[in-house]
Amino acid sequence: MRKTAMSGETGKHTVERVQTGVRIERRILKVTKGLAEYLDMSLGDLLEGVLLHAFEGEAPFGAQTLERIKILRGLYELDLTAADAHQLDEARTARK
Repeated sequence: MRKTAMSGETGKHTVERVQTGVRIERRILKVTKGLAEYLDMSLGDLLEGVLLHAFEGEAPFGAQTLERIKILRGLYELDLTAADAHQLDEARTARK
């Protein structure tokens, strides 16, 4: 099992990040980017936090953040829910 290096003073871990080209539903991305901006963090940092919480079966957001997500979902017309996960078909776009 690989462990990350930890800085003694700050309690932070030194990690290796990689660039990735992930395809994601447009409105989900808009809400997520809006939330990252609201929380004053990078999109990558937000995603890492959400995933680490999910891996441990913990909720990543408190009540105030969930309220902000609700606002962003309305703003970007995101009507998909957890029930829609793994049920999305990608729209075919016309090639020019």
